[in-house]
Amino acid sequence: MKIVFLDVKTVGNVPNLHLFKQFGEVAFFQTTSPGQVQERIADADIVITNKVVLDSTAIAQAPHLKLICISATGTNNVDKAAALKRDIPVKNVSDYSSASVAQGTFSLLLHLLNNIPYFDAYVKSGSYSQSDIFTHLENSFWELSGKRFGIIGLGSIGRKVATIADAFGAEVVYYSASGQSYQQPYQRLSLEELLRTSDVVSIHAPLNEYTVSLITYDRLLLMKPSALLINAGRGGIVNEADLARALDEGVIAGAGVDVFEKEPISTQNPLLHIRHKERLAMTPHSIWASLESRTALIEKVVQNIQEFIRENELLVKQ
Repeated sequence: MKIVFLDVKTVGNVPNLHLFKQFGEVAFFQTTSPGQVQERIADADIVITNKVVLDSTAIAQAPHLKLICISATGTNNVDKAAALKRDIPVKNVSDYSSASVAQGTFSLLLHLLNNIPYFDAYVKSGSYSQSDIFTHLENSFWELSGKRFGIIGLGSIGRKVATIADAFGAEVVYYSASGQSYQQPYQRLSLEELLRTSDVVSIHAPLNEYTVSLITYDRLLLMKPSALLINAGRGGIVNEADLARALDEGVIAGAGVDVFEKEPISTQNPLLHIRHKERLAMTPHSIWASLESRTALIEKVVQNIQEFIRENELLVKQ
């Protein structure tokens, strides 16, 4: 069997990539452009992709293709109808990055809330050495304890974030865009009430018909001027131009963003051009990517291949 991993650069240097070699010949490509896809998968039995698009043309021109593995949760980069037409399973992975995203969520939040870069610079500049008191009180911050922590999307990541927020002493509430109720000890609110009453709003929902452009300028106006917004879900959930406007106008106190409508971020993205840059913390869709998370991701892709082989022993021998 021949396995082709089209964009191994998206998982980085993880210690278990060698596990794919148990299945046969493996070709690792750091990245693959659209024009290179057909040539690279022409004789592949199994294709692994994270973000490289496999459209109907590519699938049709890969006669040996038996399995498509997506090294991510989202499947929108694969034409599933074309795969189904040829009885090619499309297997994704889930629940590999909850701890990493939850940790990254609070990294963004605490960066904004406690403003460590400011205090670090204050000390390193020598200003603290010249102080006439033991502390510095000119950049105030508030505690999470006793505040309302609103979560949009209470899936596996949202629940992990809720547990941490609860440990900080915050009151956790949530909004379900799909209307699903969860068996959790948290109050479910309408979106409007969650935005109006929360001190922190943290987004952990998928991008779908319920969440696209969910957070607009009008909805940001509902939030407290002291509130912080974190988007660790998908970029298209928050209207980026509206968020940039709201931050510059002081509609909310700050935002932490890990995901963008276009990735990598466009140089024209309004979030790169706000006047009050101190109100915004951004990371390059990276908070999911702890070493443990990426290692677990590969393990789950390997498990998908193992499961496919067990279920299709005769097929894979052809």
